[in-house]
Amino acid sequence: MRIATSVIHSSASNAILQAEANLSQTQNQISTGVRVQKPSDDPVAAVRIASLQQQQQANDQYGKNISAATSRLNLDEQGLTDTTTLLQRVRELVVEGANTGTLSPSDRQSIATEISTNLQALQDIANRKDSNGDYLYSGLSAQTQPFVTNASGTVQYAGDQSSRLIQVGPSQRVIDGHSGYDVFVNIPQGNGTFSTAANSANVGSGVIDVGSVTNKAQWVADNYTLTFTGATTYQITDSLANVVTTGNYIAGSAIAFNGVQVAVSGAPATGDSFSINKASTEDIFTTLKSIISTLNQPGSSDTINAKISTTLGNSLQQLDQISNHISVVSAQVGARLNSLDTAESARQDDNGNIAKSLSDLRDVDYASTITKYNEQQVVLQAAQQSYAKIAQLSLFSFL
Repeated sequence: MRIATSVIHSSASNAILQAEANLSQTQNQISTGVRVQKPSDDPVAAVRIASLQQQQQANDQYGKNISAATSRLNLDEQGLTDTTTLLQRVRELVVEGANTGTLSPSDRQSIATEISTNLQALQDIANRKDSNGDYLYSGLSAQTQPFVTNASGTVQYAGDQSSRLIQVGPSQRVIDGHSGYDVFVNIPQGNGTFSTAANSANVGSGVIDVGSVTNKAQWVADNYTLTFTGATTYQITDSLANVVTTGNYIAGSAIAFNGVQVAVSGAPATGDSFSINKASTEDIFTTLKSIISTLNQPGSSDTINAKISTTLGNSLQQLDQISNHISVVSAQVGARLNSLDTAESARQDDNGNIAKSLSDLRDVDYASTITKYNEQQVVLQAAQQSYAKIAQLSLFSFL
């Protein structure tokens, strides 16, 4: 059998080139620390590596989402804390303003002026922005100022009632704040079941308290009117003018009906009336504006003082409702921050597991790879030396 010289040279050359390629690949793996540099190096491992890298990228995005949500919730929490502090001061001023027997109209107006300043500060809190320039309390309408004052001086909510859900894990989403409606607007009125108020046309000195619920099951939600049919007699009618109950008036004694009771003090005049209405909702700004308007009333008669006492008594009740409401919202923020801490801890654990799996699949085992490199060097050297010997073979060498 004869082998052409060209075949001998081609085969030897190919063997040397392949040995050099193998050695270069191994050398590159050692220098970069990466075993699988292209899919052909290990097709099965390459598929798994691609999947793990996608998981790693998703996990990195979850981390960014957690950071952003945490930032907004911290700002939300600070806003609620500042609101609580402000409301505590307002309550102190209302208690002071309720001393109708010792304060002059100008004294009350001075108190009203400070509460007006607090009202503006409260609106500023409600219109705060986050680090991205988005309003904290406007729901999904992030670029819309949530609370605006209209021409009549009423503060209105211009945002929406939605909340943003942020993906912080493969199957976990967290709300990153509250809408202004949830925080500042949707607050139960009165004691949560009903609210009381004096008729502005009253001429006596009767003062009604905020009332209480004695039997929730007996309460029939409706709007009732307590009317004094005489100096010592009263009747209560429902919204259809049906008489619910009648009785004799004793100052400070409970007037009970349908599972609730109220008390009237002072000397109401015949025809004076008080509303006992089913509770709805009242926003914070309306509460403060009502307080300001009440304190700014001129005059200091028994009738005026009675109306002021009734309104401010109800306002104190409403401020307590607001404080309780803010506490509930604050607890929600705290729970969400805790869930973000848990999500971040789980994310870091997942990242560690993914990184280990990637390392096992992709990274170089230096001990075995260096051994392989040495073996490939020997193979290359042998191929080169063999080719050098074979290349010298020729008939002319034997002539």
